[in-house]
Amino acid sequence: MINTTEALAFPDTGVVSLIGNTPLLKLERILSENRFHLYGKLEMCNPGSSIKDRTALSMIKEAWKRGNINSETTIIESSSGNLAVGLAQLANYLGLKFICVLDPKTNLQTIKVLRAYGAVIDMVRDPDPVTGEYLQARINRVSYLKETTPNSFWCNQYANPDNPLAHRNLMGEVMGALNSEVDYLFLSVSTCGTFRGCFEYIQQNRLNTKIVAVDAKGSVIFGDTGRNKRLIPGHGAARVPELFQPGMEYRQMHVTDMECVEGCRMLMQRESILAGGSSGGIVTAIRRLEPEIRDNATCVAIFADSGERYMDTVYSDEWVQTNLNGGLAYE
Repeated sequence: MINTTEALAFPDTGVVSLIGNTPLLKLERILSENRFHLYGKLEMCNPGSSIKDRTALSMIKEAWKRGNINSETTIIESSSGNLAVGLAQLANYLGLKFICVLDPKTNLQTIKVLRAYGAVIDMVRDPDPVTGEYLQARINRVSYLKETTPNSFWCNQYANPDNPLAHRNLMGEVMGALNSEVDYLFLSVSTCGTFRGCFEYIQQNRLNTKIVAVDAKGSVIFGDTGRNKRLIPGHGAARVPELFQPGMEYRQMHVTDMECVEGCRMLMQRESILAGGSSGGIVTAIRRLEPEIRDNATCVAIFADSGERYMDTVYSDEWVQTNLNGGLAYE
């Protein structure tokens, strides 16, 4: 346990030192023809099994440096799963209390992981009466907890500029590992931290990289109606995050939950990569765009998390049949 009142600098030891520098793997079996180079950034190799470890570290570390967090601070955040695990991991290491506001869409395995780390679970049972969405209900609950909990810090992943800051480093890792510029970058969108951070790196370094933003059908980020029910957590959003800026993407693509399932199954079958739901959406987007990508182009897909927490959903045939009303259609 670290005593923040004694530490002069944020600790970069222990589990903190393992966050980032994830593998970049060349993928050779996803496409029918390998006309171009396709790489996967394997963010499930972070110690908390997702890209959100980067987000958690950046937000806590920067707040630590500003003096917004001390040894008595309670961390508060709304999360559908992965960021919650990243924050719980860090809070446990730093000796901080962490209250995580969840909703019933959070899977049981994630809740068990959070409790193992010592996080306090605050479950929102009912959607927001105005929007009908759990996300707004979670935000409302966080606001209440922030006002009633002394010496508390709300990370606010939806608006915190320290969120995209983490993902500038991710894009830097990608560029450092390749000998060529990235032509297309495929990423999924939710809080838009990865989206904006990668965009800012591309802009600052005057790169020609085109971002393909993969969103969930029913998400409102790019102006969809939001009427489609979304069952895969951490992909898309019921409100437009403050971090979102129009025009960051070269192309936006909406994918259904079923397409995410099919893409995940394909990724595992052909590459033996067990990835989370949004990664399946990215596989779908790559296959859609494949005809227009030039020969010998360099493409990178960011696979945000591990599939281990999706065993009862994405990788369950019974769940697919019950909830998505169909069978798997990939070749």
